[in-house]
Amino acid sequence: MKKMMLGNEAVARGLYEAGVTVVSAYPGTPSTEITEYAAKYNDIYCEWAPNEKVATEVAFGASLAGARSACAMKHVGLNVAADPLFTLSYTGVNGGMVICVADDPGMHSSQNEQDSRHYAIAAKIPMLEPADAKEAKDFAKLAYELSEKYDTPVLLRMCTRIAHAQCAVELCDREARENKPYEKNPAKFIMSPANAIRRHPFVEERLKALAEYAETAEVNFVDEGKENAMGIITSGTSYQYVKEVFGDRYPVLKLGMVNPLPTEKIKSFAAGVKRVVVVEELDPVIENACKALGISADGKNILPITGEFSQRIIAKAFGMSDKDFVTLDEPVPVRPPVMCAGCPHRGLFYSLSKHKITVLGDIGCYTLGSAAPLSAIDSVLCMGASVSGVHGFSKAMGGKWDGKTVAVIGDSTFMHSGMTGLCNIAYNGSNATVIIVDNSITGMTGHQQNPTTGYNIKGDPATKIDLEALCHALGIERVRVCDPYNLEETEKAIMEELAVDAPSVIISRRPCALLKYVKHKAPVTVDKEACKSCKKCMKIGCPAVVQRDGKAAIDTTLCTGCGVCVQLCPFGAMKGED
Repeated sequence: MKKMMLGNEAVARGLYEAGVTVVSAYPGTPSTEITEYAAKYNDIYCEWAPNEKVATEVAFGASLAGARSACAMKHVGLNVAADPLFTLSYTGVNGGMVICVADDPGMHSSQNEQDSRHYAIAAKIPMLEPADAKEAKDFAKLAYELSEKYDTPVLLRMCTRIAHAQCAVELCDREARENKPYEKNPAKFIMSPANAIRRHPFVEERLKALAEYAETAEVNFVDEGKENAMGIITSGTSYQYVKEVFGDRYPVLKLGMVNPLPTEKIKSFAAGVKRVVVVEELDPVIENACKALGISADGKNILPITGEFSQRIIAKAFGMSDKDFVTLDEPVPVRPPVMCAGCPHRGLFYSLSKHKITVLGDIGCYTLGSAAPLSAIDSVLCMGASVSGVHGFSKAMGGKWDGKTVAVIGDSTFMHSGMTGLCNIAYNGSNATVIIVDNSITGMTGHQQNPTTGYNIKGDPATKIDLEALCHALGIERVRVCDPYNLEETEKAIMEELAVDAPSVIISRRPCALLKYVKHKAPVTVDKEACKSCKKCMKIGCPAVVQRDGKAAIDTTLCTGCGVCVQLCPFGAMKGED
């Protein structure tokens, strides 16, 4: 039986068929759906972990117990998981363990454009890279065979296009398997220096064995071509672009295992063609490997090192006409991302912008507070950096900064990596103000639960972390809550806490407007006669507030009746439900 599946759904199916019993993850586009689909299988225990490091360690613990396990994350999440990852290479596994990582070429939803293949190389562990949903399922299953045969965690590299594209996938039965027996083995699993020294040679020998496997692995194969004037080496989604542009004109070496590379197969392929070209997104990993083997290869000298590829980019790089590719007669209108109508973060950011407060931001949908007309955020680095950063900013300024500075971080991001920064503020003493925007969900990645919501991945009741109590426990005495729909209350909280020479936390609490259980008020109405066209209502950047014939108007299909715009109108022209 076959079924059309997204790449991420196919990975989840592969985990199911491989007999996986434990999956832990932190949501991050484009990897999120792997865990969401896996959670639909009752045979797999799934969870949202507070961060990717925890998720990786949970998967390790399950592997140690003899179960097949997985964790999933986006590329920047692998940075967070790097600490256990590198040592996992030394310990190896008991039950098979797979780390699913999704890269984001083009940065559709990410703060950088990194290439996760470098982690596989640096950690000296195998990496598989599927080129469609069918391979995504098959490679997920293969990863467990390799993991247990070679005593290693395995990286499964997805990317945005493969994660979110569909193709037909053959459905197979789940593999019935018992956990491998757990046996105490301190020399293997306790990575004290004395043991680690003895494990490093094992890692090097394992890598050699995997390199030998790569030479004959079915996932590394050659598509024969009609001409040998050129041979193309590629992998992942780039393979699809190459085949669409060239068909079977030139031979193509398609690599499904991108670490370790099959060096002899690459050399043999190169010897059979007059010109070698490596087509790979982001960094020249395969290209550099070819050159290290003494193979003259084109790659980044004709193809970009940044962004996603496309058929047109490939064709242009080879001097081909792009007339056969579909084009739009009219340019697509620019549609920049904005906070939703009724977003609870809007009132907070308006207040911060109004008072010209320096804001160290963080990762989440509230990052959109940086966009015009609010333009309320000064920096965004990585998960949790706002809290640590505002402490450093305060210490560096030493009271010489004339402005006011705060950190803004979401509830899920605070649980991910903001807590340690707040602990640092309390311990090392700065009068920093941290604002936790608590919208009762992990909003940016599609409404996943987190430790502050009171529900688990399946929506069942779970322990709900009390943010106020947690902040107090971390050493912050001043903790207060405000409603961001109430501008007066919000501004008062901000200005009062900034005036105090002590660390403080403001929790800006209002559920996400898109949550199903949130009941909205009637849309705001506008009295055209009372409207003086001052456009103050436009300063919040709400998509439901528009201008028609020089007057304020409300798009009733979007308005949630939050009333923030009503509070801005000095002439009482905007009316909201009490």
